Amino acid sequence: MTLYIVGTPIGNLEDMTFRAVKVLQSVEIVAAEDTRHTGKLLQHFQIQTRQMSCHEHNQQQRIPELLALMQQGKAIALVSDAGIPGISDPGYELIQATLEAGIDVIPIPGANAALTALSASGLGSDRFCFEGFLPAKGKPRHQRLDALKTETRTVILYEAPHRLQATLKDLSATCGAERQITIARELTKLYEQFWRGSLNEAIQYYQEHQPKGEFTLVLAGANLENVGLSETALKAELADLLEQGWSRSQASRHLAQLTDVPKRKLYQMALELPDAIDPSSSVDR
Repeated sequence: MTLYIVGTPIGNLEDMTFRAVKVLQSVEIVAAEDTRHTGKLLQHFQIQTRQMSCHEHNQQQRIPELLALMQQGKAIALVSDAGIPGISDPGYELIQATLEAGIDVIPIPGANAALTALSASGLGSDRFCFEGFLPAKGKPRHQRLDALKTETRTVILYEAPHRLQATLKDLSATCGAERQITIARELTKLYEQFWRGSLNEAIQYYQEHQPKGEFTLVLAGANLENVGLSETALKAELADLLEQGWSRSQASRHLAQLTDVPKRKLYQMALELPDAIDPSSSVDR
């Protein structure tokens, strides 16, 4: 009894892996976000495995059914319409329930829009975060945007064409018009396009060119020298670096180079953070 998390192409069918085809052929059931969409994929690769729909509107009923089948010894493959299930797509709830039931979950890697866009963005890829779709409106959206203002990592976002302009304007107002961004459209498809420039330039470009297709936005991280960070925010940055394996000295030196805060002051802040997250600590872990 196993649940396979199968990555599928985000556009170009040639990105389907041999392993993914083999797994879809060997399992008893394919749990699909949209059986019509996945049916075309299965037909293309001459896969005749039976499908069951599993999406946000029927998962409360479907998850117990799929769990029961796996507990009977059947193997199931979970797929979304494109990319890797659970990454801004349905699937998380089934995966969580499967793990809680003590059933093996095995990932079958595949194409992913976020990493595909990042790899060709020209922006920093050593530290990045994935935000998916921003909240559509209201306080949750403002809070998320405000957090991105001081985010030093490269930020990856998804956006629909009819909301692209609003998101670019909100990012510009919050993060600054000169913040650099790469906008990837229709990745791996016939009309794939990368646009690179500042947020202000992006707004102007898409005022003249109607947004069409699916968009992945790769936003440059904040330059802390231009952002007035509070002590709480500085400690959060230090904690993030320490959790990645940096020593207090290395983290303080790095942050001092990005801000106008003296290294000595940053090091004192780092000393106030828990020892357990600092790899230079003498505590036996």
